[in-house]
Amino acid sequence: MSDPTTPALRAGDADREQTVATLREHAVEGRLSLEEFIDRMSTAYLAGTKNQLDELLSDLPSGGTAPVSRRKPTRFVFSVLGSSEREGRIRISRRVTCLTCFGNVDLDLRQATLERDVITIVALGMFGAIDVYVPEGVEIDLHGFALGGHKRARGNDPPPRPETPLVRVFAISVFAGIDVWRVPLAWTQRTWREVIRGIRSGVHAELEP
Repeated sequence: MSDPTTPALRAGDADREQTVATLREHAVEGRLSLEEFIDRMSTAYLAGTKNQLDELLSDLPSGGTAPVSRRKPTRFVFSVLGSSEREGRIRISRRVTCLTCFGNVDLDLRQATLERDVITIVALGMFGAIDVYVPEGVEIDLHGFALGGHKRARGNDPPPRPETPLVRVFAISVFAGIDVWRVPLAWTQRTWREVIRGIRSGVHAELEP
């Protein structure tokens, strides 16, 4: 039994980086959702002791374990004159195409697991709306063009860390709105409408989790 009077070992930068790298491996293998990974990664970089780092890995298997079973990854989300939604513990392919024509598409990545730590979303909208929701802290690379519509990344944009997943969004909007929403980690239980309203009004700090 350890002596409770013995001070905990201090963690160094190398310890933190190793823990984050291990967390990333588990995220890619499907054990951690994107939101869970970002949350644990942020905690790891703030950890002062090795015990705090060990706690972040305590419910995960050690190295050499085979990846968990996976659902068929999501590769296409489309709607025509209607709406299509993907949310929850879905598996996201390295490349996803979202297409809408006179409709709406919602793709929520907060609880998703990723096949790769870099994914590409091709968003094609014509007279409709495409909304993508990611945890705040994920790096977003949004490019493309809009004709009579818009493409925007909304929400706080903290500096990315080396192990942060990258979501590339190539957006083509023809009289459509294509938005990527960076959702604060404390807003896990918020509906899409509440997330959009909160980010648009700029009241991140005022809203209760």
